[in-house]
Amino acid sequence: MKELTKAEEQVMDYLWKLEKAFVKDILNEFPEPRPAYNTVSTIIRILEKKGMVGYHAYGKTHQYYPLVTPAGYKKGRFKDVLNKHFNNSYKKFASFFAREEDVSISDLEEMKKIVEDEIQKRKAKDQ
Repeated sequence: MKELTKAEEQVMDYLWKLEKAFVKDILNEFPEPRPAYNTVSTIIRILEKKGMVGYHAYGKTHQYYPLVTPAGYKKGRFKDVLNKHFNNSYKKFASFFAREEDVSISDLEEMKKIVEDEIQKRKAKDQ
């Protein structure tokens, strides 16, 4: 999945919230001072080329909608990071966080509990 810029992610966040929107609707989500209409329109067209956004045409006007869910985007980005930085190894990824000093003991314990709970769920499902 292609990485989005900060501006592209912001537009996608608004589009995910709105579900379907015209450029003016997305523009209205921005806090003041808002970017120019053409700026948001350009970002939307870039997102369309990246396969993130689709549209319905109404004459010369387009209503845009997301083609990827927030969860789908996060999963795709995670897979990219896992592949690029951890040689596609979940074990290397987990080891990195376990050894990282700024991860608190309570966070490590919580991660351990989440993993243990997931193991139990999968074992029960397989029986």
